[in-house]
Amino acid sequence: MSGHPQPTDFDRAPFLAIWETTRSCALVCKHCRASARLGRDPEELSTEEGRSLLSQAADMGTPIFILTGGDPLNRPDLEELVGHGKSAGLRMGTIPAATENLTLKRILSLKDAGLDQVAFSLDAPDAALHDRLRGVEGSFAKTLEGIAFAREAGLPLQINTCFSSENFDRLEDMVRFVSGLGIVFWEVFFLIPIGRGAELSSISAEQFDQAFERMHKLNDEVDFVIKLTEAPHYRRYVIEKELAATDIKPSPAPNPTEPESPQVRDRGLTDPQARIQRILARPRGVRNSIGLSPKAVNAGKGFVFIAYNGDICPSGFLPLPAGNIRSASLASVYRDSPLFKELRNPKLLKGKCGPCPYADICGGSRARAYAVTNDYLAPEPFCSVPD
Repeated sequence: MSGHPQPTDFDRAPFLAIWETTRSCALVCKHCRASARLGRDPEELSTEEGRSLLSQAADMGTPIFILTGGDPLNRPDLEELVGHGKSAGLRMGTIPAATENLTLKRILSLKDAGLDQVAFSLDAPDAALHDRLRGVEGSFAKTLEGIAFAREAGLPLQINTCFSSENFDRLEDMVRFVSGLGIVFWEVFFLIPIGRGAELSSISAEQFDQAFERMHKLNDEVDFVIKLTEAPHYRRYVIEKELAATDIKPSPAPNPTEPESPQVRDRGLTDPQARIQRILARPRGVRNSIGLSPKAVNAGKGFVFIAYNGDICPSGFLPLPAGNIRSASLASVYRDSPLFKELRNPKLLKGKCGPCPYADICGGSRARAYAVTNDYLAPEPFCSVPD
């Protein structure tokens, strides 16, 4: 896939679709949104249903599709699904769990099937804390082994990290550790208190800003893509910081939606609009790896999640089914369901999010708002902007 992708029309298709292929997993992660468990569920989508789902996503114009779990390696048909998605024109990724399923043979098989990128989860720079958060001794060592497998296979490597009050004090240690792994993408998650994660504490609004400051600076230190997930207010932070050094007023908020051009890349070190675009809307990563959406993605707005049983939700962290793939098309649910349409309408946001000039390009985490207040249109609970 060459060239720079055009922005996806989020009213018509998501930029990213994630399918929870199974909930079966040998880990017992403290922050698991779904409380994954051992054993395949008979309600899981079949191979043929999965192939149909992938085709529907491609037909909608979705560019990126991730096969997740649970542990997707518990699906013996994972390679077939990767191959089908790839043949349909999707960029395919997967997130294996660090268990005995993770072998070099399986990683090579996925590479041969057409996998574009593989992600592993690392929540601490040492075994003691990581294994405690993942609930299984040895998962840290197994993750490092998986990273070595990806390198040997020549697969673009992504690391996913979830920050909560349990590990936020290791932020700088994680920056150093992850920066030395040869990755193309670091996805930094922030706890949504659902599933097992409801037993953990989120970081504070002030700590979010601390994380934003560090990630913003990190963009000048590394070449890999940095994506902050369930922290859409990072976009507001970056825009305000970049424009503050110029005479450009930060309001109304600019929306970086144009594909990155060679001219933008060349002037990116000095032009604030170009820097905003590179940080928030980078369409390609290192070695043509998967990049960032040119537009702000949020639950139901550029994003769709399909549960193991076919339920179609705005996000895995906002598990409100708007339909099921066994009885409705992915396109009809994403485009026409009242839930998805409400989530794409910033005029419906409540509290301080509603009048905020960044409502459309931030909008706050709809998943966190729902988890904390039971209202997916409520304001972002951990934004430092005063009411």
